[in-house]
Amino acid sequence: MFRSFFQAFQVPELRNKILFTLFILAIYRFGSVIPIPGVDYQVLNQILTTGQEQGLATLIGVFSGGALSRLALFALGIMPYITASIVLQLLVAVIPKLEEWQKEGPTGNAKITQITRYVTIALALLQSAGTLVLIETGQLFGTGLDTSALLPDKSLPMRLLMMLTLTAGTAIIMWLGELITDHGIGNGMSILIFAAIIAALPAQYVSLYESNQPVFWGFMAISVVLIVGVVYVEQGQRRIPVQYAKRQVGRRTYGGGTTYLPLKVNQSGVIPLIFASSLLYLPVLAASIVPNPEFQRFVAQYFTGGTHPVYIVVYAILTVFFCFFYAAITFNPEDVADNMKKSGGYIPGIRPGRPTAEYLDYVLTRITTAGAGYLTILAVMPLIVLATRNVYFPMGGSTLLIVVGVALQTLKELEAQLMERHYEGFIRTNLRN
Repeated sequence: MFRSFFQAFQVPELRNKILFTLFILAIYRFGSVIPIPGVDYQVLNQILTTGQEQGLATLIGVFSGGALSRLALFALGIMPYITASIVLQLLVAVIPKLEEWQKEGPTGNAKITQITRYVTIALALLQSAGTLVLIETGQLFGTGLDTSALLPDKSLPMRLLMMLTLTAGTAIIMWLGELITDHGIGNGMSILIFAAIIAALPAQYVSLYESNQPVFWGFMAISVVLIVGVVYVEQGQRRIPVQYAKRQVGRRTYGGGTTYLPLKVNQSGVIPLIFASSLLYLPVLAASIVPNPEFQRFVAQYFTGGTHPVYIVVYAILTVFFCFFYAAITFNPEDVADNMKKSGGYIPGIRPGRPTAEYLDYVLTRITTAGAGYLTILAVMPLIVLATRNVYFPMGGSTLLIVVGVALQTLKELEAQLMERHYEGFIRTNLRN
């Protein structure tokens, strides 16, 4: 593997892409420590020693690399863009115009990308306003904390300035991600999320080591086992054989041969976890706006902190639901069966047309059931550990999936580019060793 990295740096084009990606990541990390106006950072340092992020703030904090706890320029992270992208993907299956654009290829995708940017800015404005509400109510850093002195100037102009600054930070992150995608290695947004998570993990493990060493070594062993297991499952797929009939055009024969249709075990990726966490945050946000003491007590008991059994059960149910929902809108068995029939393909033993669609739907349901169970276990495991042992497990849920998924995707892209230049790839080198 190290020889493959050395070979990658020997290729000028790959070396420039890698160095450019590292340069953008350095800018991204620098923006995670730039303070925003209107915050008393002496008070913030005192709060950080006694409180912790809760609710959706935990998820945003993971994707911002700790910028949220520091209330820095990139405090919102890439979450608004992720949410906007997911919303547009869902709308493609509902709005015919968006579906038509998607089928147009690069031109239509460019239009959808432009709409995604506008939705991202709108969501960033809403999320920045919600962040200010969470700061003032003391829910961002933990309940029972006095955060009234954190924002000395509570005037409307200062609030608007803070909202615009946070929104501008999200726009800059979106631009940096697109630069990596166009001129660097891998998917830009995924690389930025990966860098944010990796930057926050060492501090979390150091804090765990200082507080409880036996638990630290136990978590280290569990983390290694989980990483191996996630790599195994993420690489797993059901390969459905597809046979293509030969076509005679004049004196030439076209087509023929056997290929396969791959169906991943985890067809939805990390999206169900993000959707479930976002929905569970809505009661917390509503409680901070609606002045109803009974409703606020209900939300504080069941939905604040993420350790109550009701919260864990609802989180698991939502994760399973979104696994099936997202798999249904991203893979349409009828469309796949129709395209297969038009190109002269068929599954051995299955008649083309509707029987093929029913067979694909049957296989997809079974695969998604296994993937939903696997994803649910990863999602609720850190919450169960936190509820029973009062210890936060850093490597779990969305964190583990993103780190492993982005690492595998980036290595595969580097391997493909090395193979184009007749170099050995990362995975092949490992297999030989």
